[in-house]
Amino acid sequence: MQLIQWFPGHMTKAMRKTEEDLKLCDGVIYVVDARAPFACINKKLMGLFKNKPVVFCVNKCDTISSQDAKKIGDELKAQGFVYELIDGLSKRDTEKLRSSCERVMKEKIERDKAKGIKRTLRFMVAGIPNTGKSTIINTISGGKKAETGDKAGVTRSNKWIRLGSFDLLDTPGTMPPSFENQTYARHLAYIGAINDDILDMEGLALELIKDLKNIAPTLLKEKYKLDDMQKEGLDLFDDICKKRGFLLRGGESDYTRCARAIIDDFRKQRIGKICLEIKP
Repeated sequence: MQLIQWFPGHMTKAMRKTEEDLKLCDGVIYVVDARAPFACINKKLMGLFKNKPVVFCVNKCDTISSQDAKKIGDELKAQGFVYELIDGLSKRDTEKLRSSCERVMKEKIERDKAKGIKRTLRFMVAGIPNTGKSTIINTISGGKKAETGDKAGVTRSNKWIRLGSFDLLDTPGTMPPSFENQTYARHLAYIGAINDDILDMEGLALELIKDLKNIAPTLLKEKYKLDDMQKEGLDLFDDICKKRGFLLRGGESDYTRCARAIIDDFRKQRIGKICLEIKP
């Protein structure tokens, strides 16, 4: 498997702009993907937020089981974080997120109130690419205010979204400059947070098969109607190619087509609701 690193030039600029704009914000909503929440924590970004209240938003909770979502919440709570477990397309869930933002700002709001000051709360929405930051903003605002897409890195500039007494700053997804933890890097590649164009998709699919064999063997077996789960990664990959009909002339496995299908099946929950991490 290739060493995964992805930090395109625009992210350096985005990181500087984020640090600059943070001075205008009262707090931060840090969005992570429920399938790989701890891989989504960019320590470089978190270092910028140390003097601001942070609300962790565990998004896409509809892609994992409620039991796994609870375990993630328990872990964040144990670490002393304020968090919300949400589906970014749910208006009710995003309202809970807004309430959490008001809760962490309660003392500041009360101090301002005592001075007769009524001010707009300003929160930066931050995180790595493709965790659903823009989708959450659009759901809270009730309209298409932020740019969204399936590909990592759709948002390229910081943009204020006005919501009456609550302003949100949509920021581009920013990766750490390097991945010390390649397991986390792999998890981010599985969920589509890293640009597919720079990845060895066949190698990635092989690693995903190995990981799913450990994490969710029953779901993997049922999805691809596999007969022998004692087999190792490449042999299972061959079996999936055969079951899905991804074959070249002469009956050889077409790993290229099959790899993209397996990764797409995982991302779209066709294999099932699978969480890659429930604790760091």
